[in-house]
Amino acid sequence: MNSVNREDRRQKQKNRGQGSGVRGQGVLNYPKTETRKPKPEALTQNLFFALIVLLILTFLPPFPAYAKEDRIVEVVEMASKAIVNIKTEELTRNSGEEKKTSLIKKFITGEEEEEESFENIGSGVVLDANGIIVTNEHLIAKAINIRVKFINGKEYDAFVLGSDPEFDIALLKVADKDDFPFLKVTKNTKVKVGERAIVIGNPYGLASSVTVGVVSATGRNLRIDNRVYVNLIQTDASINPGNSGGALLDIEGNPIGIVTAIYGEGKGIGFAIPIEDVMGMVSEFLKTGTKRPVFGLFVEKKKDEKGTYLYVSKVIPKSPAEKYGIKIGDRIVEINKKKIKEGVKLHNIFRGANESETLQLKVLKGPKAYFINIDGKDVESFRFSPVDELLCNMRISDIKGYPKIKFKLKEKNGVVVTKVYKGGIGEKCGLRNGDVIIKINNYTVANKNDFDSYMVEGLKRNYILYQVKRNSNIFYLPVKLDTLL
Repeated sequence: MNSVNREDRRQKQKNRGQGSGVRGQGVLNYPKTETRKPKPEALTQNLFFALIVLLILTFLPPFPAYAKEDRIVEVVEMASKAIVNIKTEELTRNSGEEKKTSLIKKFITGEEEEEESFENIGSGVVLDANGIIVTNEHLIAKAINIRVKFINGKEYDAFVLGSDPEFDIALLKVADKDDFPFLKVTKNTKVKVGERAIVIGNPYGLASSVTVGVVSATGRNLRIDNRVYVNLIQTDASINPGNSGGALLDIEGNPIGIVTAIYGEGKGIGFAIPIEDVMGMVSEFLKTGTKRPVFGLFVEKKKDEKGTYLYVSKVIPKSPAEKYGIKIGDRIVEINKKKIKEGVKLHNIFRGANESETLQLKVLKGPKAYFINIDGKDVESFRFSPVDELLCNMRISDIKGYPKIKFKLKEKNGVVVTKVYKGGIGEKCGLRNGDVIIKINNYTVANKNDFDSYMVEGLKRNYILYQVKRNSNIFYLPVKLDTLL
């Protein structure tokens, strides 16, 4: 019985091994499946594609950065054609030990201090095909000659169309007639802190130099070299002497500013005037450059706890300002219901006014406020006569008769200064009795009529430069009229 049972168990175990494949020595009973081998062609293609992707990821920078670096090259190639190098010739008196020596010489011999000629360098941006160039006012303020040079090597003489010392902006015009390359200004270009910035200019006379950085800040107000700047763009793109007047561009090649200042107390900090401020002055001048209506005030911008205002420092006799009751010491705080603040140029408002327009000033006389409505016809019709006395606070005369004998003059052309009044423009710019004004803005002055004509023309440009002969010395004196309203 036991042997039978053992035999039955062995038979059952044998049968289970053949059926399940779990144990025993029988064949596994899984369903049969068909195995497909990959084709050699597909495997080769997949490997090739993977290798290409790996190479791109390994050796190339991220695509956006690569595209932007390539864009900088394109921007520079395009914009450099419209960035010019500017060289100006100025005359300056000796300083330091040389000045002490010249003073001793003057005391002993009676000879005047000599002036030396030197070259100033800067940059400019062409904004019009007719050769209108924007640069810094401080670059041309004392210039007796101005030369501009393009990247193609061509050089031209240039003259001042207009200037705005408050914004430190000047407009030049190339003397020759040609079709010049220029930068087109895109309207409403919003500058963002952190965006890429490109500077192209003429640092240390190194033509068409390029530096790249970012916009570090906007709306900066600061004082550099006794000049107040407002609403500037700050950048870490390298800016050096000679970059003044150059272009600050964005990554698309749009002008976003005109380089104007270097912060001497810190390295890697430079500033530019926003292009909107520049174009406001440019468009205003190009539109109304043939006229400059004058209300008849000299003003000083001041600030107190209540805000910014214009202090009336002088009233021109027989002017509309005198007619409307403006006095020395009055404070102008509003024009056309807009408060006076940094960056507002009132003479541009007067310049743009027409005969049918009424201008309203809010004036403080002591503690009391007055609103003065000014008829545009009065401002338009006012003319300086005589120019020397009303505008410059001095008297000039043709070189003949008694003035010629009194000052022992041998010149045939020019006008002689016979009287300089204290506190006037003549005294402030450095004129003395007996000086002969030979040229105004490089135009030869033959007589008093020429003097009047060139002074009025210079007034429109806000740029007047006298060439003066004193004894045997010839020198230049800039006349500042930016405070004239």
